[in-house]
Amino acid sequence: MVEQKRYALFLATLDSEFVKKAYGGYHNVFVSTFGDEGEHWDSFRVVSGEFPDEKDLEKYDGFVISGSSHDAFENHDWILKLCDIVKKIDELKKKTLGICFGHQIIARVRGGIVGRARKGPDLRLGDITIVKEAIKPGSYFGDEIPSSMAIIKCHQDEVLVLPETAKVLAYSERYEVEMFSIEDHFFCVQGHPEYNKEILFEIVDRVLGLGYIKQDFADAAKATMENREADRKLWEKICKNFLKGKIPTN
Repeated sequence: MVEQKRYALFLATLDSEFVKKAYGGYHNVFVSTFGDEGEHWDSFRVVSGEFPDEKDLEKYDGFVISGSSHDAFENHDWILKLCDIVKKIDELKKKTLGICFGHQIIARVRGGIVGRARKGPDLRLGDITIVKEAIKPGSYFGDEIPSSMAIIKCHQDEVLVLPETAKVLAYSERYEVEMFSIEDHFFCVQGHPEYNKEILFEIVDRVLGLGYIKQDFADAAKATMENREADRKLWEKICKNFLKGKIPTN
């Protein structure tokens, strides 16, 4: 009998009313994107102070750290606790996928610097350029490494200084670090491979209603997805291959 794979999702955000109604919560959004049948996924709402016991970290095959409306450079108790947990996971060399805030937290833990995005916030579908020479053929990207990938962006911070041990895997016109890896167990993406058009548009409408952005910014964000979509299937494949230690054959 094959042992059941176990994964832990660290949710650094609360569920919006829309996500609860449409998907049953962000847990389902992540698991439907990165999970496979027969796996066990636990969620910990770290933003609300929910964490696994450190002694239980070893039982997981991998971890995912979500995005957040909070800044990864803040020193709230839960953020400091998350940093401590990530240090433990690093020591265990467990596969960890960091998304947006999670990408920044991992950079912070490993000695990088995170701060406000120098060219301003990003809320749209954007293209990132892959550093093909930094990725081994036959790795979790597969043999055909793309030159660029489209991904939904939703952030106001960025990794300003990368940890010494990190390797940049992608960049864009606005940000120097769109994706990076550290050794074989940390894979970090500034964008949101789990988001779709529906989720992006709801976020745009919500932050517009709260007065955080202006109408022209909201219109421009939505316009990026008028005639195209994110490369969600490719992102899903890459992230799954990484988390599960799979080397694709095609």
